[in-house]
Amino acid sequence: MLFLPELTLLGAGLIFFVFSLGTHSSDMIRNAAIALCAITLAASIAAVNSSGELFYGAYRIDLFSQVFKILMALATLVVVIFANKLPGIKSKYQAEYYIFMAMSVLGLMMLVSSVELLSIFVALELSSFAVYIMVPMRDESHGSKAQMEAAIKYLLYGVTATGFMLFGMSYLFGLTGSTRIDVIITKLATIYTQPAVVISIALVLAGFFYKLALFPFHFWVPDVYEGAANETTAFIAAVPKIAAVAMLVRFVSLASGTGAVLANLLMVCAILSMFYGNLSALVQKDLKRMLGFSGIAHAGFVLLGLLTFQVTGYATALYYITGYVLMNLACFLVICTVAGNGANLAIEDLSGLHKRAPLLAITLTVGLFSLAGIPPFVGFTGKFMLLLGALREDYLLLVILAAINTAIAIFYYLSVVRLTFCTDSEERGSVEVGFMTNAVSVLLIITIVIMGVAPQRFLDIAASTIQSIM
Repeated sequence: MLFLPELTLLGAGLIFFVFSLGTHSSDMIRNAAIALCAITLAASIAAVNSSGELFYGAYRIDLFSQVFKILMALATLVVVIFANKLPGIKSKYQAEYYIFMAMSVLGLMMLVSSVELLSIFVALELSSFAVYIMVPMRDESHGSKAQMEAAIKYLLYGVTATGFMLFGMSYLFGLTGSTRIDVIITKLATIYTQPAVVISIALVLAGFFYKLALFPFHFWVPDVYEGAANETTAFIAAVPKIAAVAMLVRFVSLASGTGAVLANLLMVCAILSMFYGNLSALVQKDLKRMLGFSGIAHAGFVLLGLLTFQVTGYATALYYITGYVLMNLACFLVICTVAGNGANLAIEDLSGLHKRAPLLAITLTVGLFSLAGIPPFVGFTGKFMLLLGALREDYLLLVILAAINTAIAIFYYLSVVRLTFCTDSEERGSVEVGFMTNAVSVLLIITIVIMGVAPQRFLDIAASTIQSIM
């Protein structure tokens, strides 16, 4: 039971490996993917109350890790459902595509359970290299040839971030004589005033900054978002960020004793991420690039919760990243459905969407309104809680700058909504929407609204999750 979600993903990878040995229809592969993702989600839910250690204490099963595994399994299932028959992926590689997706999710699940530096590194690399391979598998029939450049940039930036992280891990080992996080926590409590401690923590955080697309490890985002297939971009924009927040919480809570120096570092990264992301998003014409820059800004908002060095702040960050994933999935569901041939979707392609596909238009509007921080959606509640927590810790300047960024973001989000509802659709073709896509759209809308209107239950779960590792 302890390793059940991971074993399920390993089995899924083996099944798709068998599929890759022969020729199978897209329908069969898609149905198998949905079924296996649903089984993985069920296995993750079944194992939520499990606790224990594996691999000589390097792998810990607790409420913290299991909740994040459920979130990742759920996000993956949603992506697989609205990805339909993978129109953006070369048909002969679709089975292999799902192999690497399963291995990436496996690596991310291992990452949130890893409590030892080397196991963290192995899990991070497993999840990363699988995605590096998914990016260049995009079909070129619709004219896009940017996937190879995107894959190379993704790989090179990833390797650079990994180098920083390994350097920081070597410092932690040198300072404490151990690679186990619990031992490191105990040893750092007595030497946290040393500059080497802050440097080592900052270098280790670089690897997770890269996953979360935080400044200054964000440069891969626009090109990878645009160059990868719509389905791959949806996966990258949602699932790895859940694991990145989990590991940031682990390490920031570990380093909370370093005080003002680390807080200042996180505050600078948060401010630069918000301004760079929002100002760059203002001029984008491609919807995926806009969401990519938006993701950089939202990563800065997540840091507001971590800066408090309190359980409440960490819980709010978990609540916010969960809401962000739901908002992002709502937007990418529309992208994948409207761009049915797998091509990139320009913002102007959404003209008159309210007439061509009313439910998709509503889904996109809810997602964008929530991203903009407009009530009563989860984005507003999450931002309000993050700003309130930062204000309680006397980060007044940071709160003011975050509020300014919220105002900037409203402009480009609402410009997309205006195009969706206030323009003519005569030159645009109809949009075919399947039953499963409609069902997911409705569920995303309902969840985004409920999390925004009644957040307390979700915040309590997030607090219990965080408390399990404190």
